[in-house]
Amino acid sequence: MHRSPLALAALATVAVPGLDPYDARALGEPDGELDAALVVDGQRHRWIVRAPTDAGSGAALEAEIALVDLLDDQRTAGRLPFAVPKPVGFAPLAEGGRAVVHAQIPGAALDLGELAPGPGLAAELGRAIAALHELPVAVVESLGLPTYTADVYRRRRQTEVDEAARTGRIPPTLLARWEQRLEDVAWWRFRPTVVHAELSPDRVLVDGEKVTGILDWSRAIVADPADDLAWLLVAAAPDAAESVLEAYQLRRTELLDPHLTDRALLAGELAIVRWLLFGVHTADDEIVADATAMLAELDEHTRPDDEPNDSEPAAV
Repeated sequence: MHRSPLALAALATVAVPGLDPYDARALGEPDGELDAALVVDGQRHRWIVRAPTDAGSGAALEAEIALVDLLDDQRTAGRLPFAVPKPVGFAPLAEGGRAVVHAQIPGAALDLGELAPGPGLAAELGRAIAALHELPVAVVESLGLPTYTADVYRRRRQTEVDEAARTGRIPPTLLARWEQRLEDVAWWRFRPTVVHAELSPDRVLVDGEKVTGILDWSRAIVADPADDLAWLLVAAAPDAAESVLEAYQLRRTELLDPHLTDRALLAGELAIVRWLLFGVHTADDEIVADATAMLAELDEHTRPDDEPNDSEPAAV
């Protein structure tokens, strides 16, 4: 069941006494997990209302609420340079669970196309991610959220690749390269950190050259810090990504991770594996076909020039 923006606005009036809605609009398309709306009150204050659509999404939202509370404590203590969506009120739902309201964090979604190299926003972004990775892991561990050692995380990635390989949709040369890198334990000697795990441009809010907030903490874990850098290395301009990484590494106290960038690039590639497995698990042929095409394109672009393409006839 999905709620309209007007229904979410009504919940906001319960969650925040005195809130008088003036306007309400949906935030994005319904994703099957949460309904969300922006509510503007009569004083032009802007609020975000989110409500789960089932018990599973409700449990995930409750875990996020608990984590955000601890993260906000870290922000207040000066350890995080950006805001998080701290709740200001709750409204009970008839079917169980509750809706949550927080003030809209100032800023707009990051536009990677406008991310320029140098000491401006790129450097601020690197320092913001590094600050997250410098948090005590107890922030996540205390809530019982997933926590991985480096080797367990490596084997988790191996299991994903093995499962995807059984579909027969991974090009052999790509599979061989992944297996080699996953078996090279030297790549996986890292100190696990607090990881957002789903960073993307729409989850990072910026204002000018400042990172103002990071949203959607429901997948946070203790794992490989490289995962939070993969999206930048894949999608940002190389010189801008280099500025992010330089600022990130200067801010980190962990200096013994020579394969951080290697793992981040690998994580970007393995995201296609998870997309493929999602399509397989949900029996969605369109997703499977999309992931298969992405794997073929990746194989073509990463294959050494002197290596033949198994999908093409061999030269005679």
